[in-house]
Amino acid sequence: MRDFHYPGRSAVIATNGMCATSHPLAAGVAVDILKRGGNAMDAAIAGAVLLGICEPQMTGIGGDCFVLQSRPGEPVRGLNGSGCAPAAANAAALRNRGLTTIPLRSADAVTIPCAIDAFCQLAEREGKLGLDALLQPAIHYAEEGVPVAARTAFDWKKDAAALQGAARRHYLKDCNPLKTGELFRAPGQAEVLRRIARDGRDGFYRGEVAEDMIATLQAHGGVHAAEDFAAARAFATEPVDGSYQGYELSEHPPNGQGATALLLLNILKHFDIAAMDPLGAERAHIEAEAAKLAYDARNRFLADPDHTTRLAHMLAPETAAGLAALIDTKRAMPAAAPLSEAIHKDTVYITVVDRDRMAVSLIYSIFHGFGSGIASEKFGILLQNRGAGFSLEEDHPNELAPGKRPMHTIIPAMLKQGGDVIMPFGVMGGGYQPTGHARLVSNLSDFGMELQSAIDAPRCFADGGVLKVERGYDAAVRQALADLGHKIDVPDTPLGGAQAIRIDASGVLIGGSDPRKDGCALGY
Repeated sequence: MRDFHYPGRSAVIATNGMCATSHPLAAGVAVDILKRGGNAMDAAIAGAVLLGICEPQMTGIGGDCFVLQSRPGEPVRGLNGSGCAPAAANAAALRNRGLTTIPLRSADAVTIPCAIDAFCQLAEREGKLGLDALLQPAIHYAEEGVPVAARTAFDWKKDAAALQGAARRHYLKDCNPLKTGELFRAPGQAEVLRRIARDGRDGFYRGEVAEDMIATLQAHGGVHAAEDFAAARAFATEPVDGSYQGYELSEHPPNGQGATALLLLNILKHFDIAAMDPLGAERAHIEAEAAKLAYDARNRFLADPDHTTRLAHMLAPETAAGLAALIDTKRAMPAAAPLSEAIHKDTVYITVVDRDRMAVSLIYSIFHGFGSGIASEKFGILLQNRGAGFSLEEDHPNELAPGKRPMHTIIPAMLKQGGDVIMPFGVMGGGYQPTGHARLVSNLSDFGMELQSAIDAPRCFADGGVLKVERGYDAAVRQALADLGHKIDVPDTPLGGAQAIRIDASGVLIGGSDPRKDGCALGY
């Protein structure tokens, strides 16, 4: 095993329970829930809902989630908390307006938010403390305020222009983005959460809260109706699995893009990655070329599982072998066919492991920064723009249709050995996520990196005809990649944000949290 350590924070080690997520307040609340006798699901829900107040540009109760969970000796189970297009959605009508993609900041891009139904189901079925107790921390902070963290402030300023109508009143201060250290309060959301705590899902999907969202969407030209909100339901799923270098990887099935990570790793198996420099041009090139091919397959095949999806073909060994044979080790190929301009990077992730080693991997998002930019008039619920992930191409598997779920970029994961879960993890970052999953697994398996170093290590990502290369790479590596035909960009913002908890054979928990985010791992 080679010793790779990259400058950054230390891993967190504890025995009783742990949370890793993108904001310290949420991690602290999750650990407090564990100390109070809650289990990992209780802690994950409490922390996730609070993240919508800590990082409102990234997530919130107007969004979607996907969840993987496991208990020792039991298989990994999933829950799809993604919402559908309204019953009156009509792709042909949008094409007749001359549109080729769904406008990102429009009511047409708003699918019915389903995260709240997922949290209600999970709290009742898997939790111990009850929904009322789990929502109290978020209610408190929504009322009293959360100091805006540095990365959140950076994103707030970058994405503030997306806010429109009532959203500007709810999410700006004197018409300006909030700055680091300023308090963000969301009293309207506090009231919504109190109603959910009292009435369960009906506090959100029926009555005044739903009416507020519907009226706002209709005022923006939406076709959403009360029946769409009343019908919103999360549903149970079975993960899709793959293997790489002695590890097994469980990903959430479509309509998420988790299968893309499995295909990418299947392609990488055909190359001796472990013999390469982990920060050299050769590895970066092979990974970039494999990602282009895997993402092209994603764009062609992944959709709502109730509609056409060629998942078995995508994950077949011969598919990966055929794609690997297309890679030229000496020359970059053109970019994969883009799904739309809608592949973006605004997401939060939380993972929790408790004393009994129940593990939860939960990812939660409103998609683009501040979602659609539309917030409900009275309560200030920011509404996601996940519908922008639909295709408007006629007869495409991912074509917009009534009651259909779009292809999602958010994906939670579980790493296993010998069938046992050893690490729930996620890598925020929109389209980057499958590459982020594959890169983290490869860092651990091919190069024997410790968990925090595997997260800290510099990243690159082939995206839209450009190879984004973080500043941690040497200039000579960037030049070598350019010589292979890659168009190089050094992005202003970091690539992704990983969170993970390793369940070590010794019995301890080892938490890693990405310095690219404001968060941390905490245990007790």
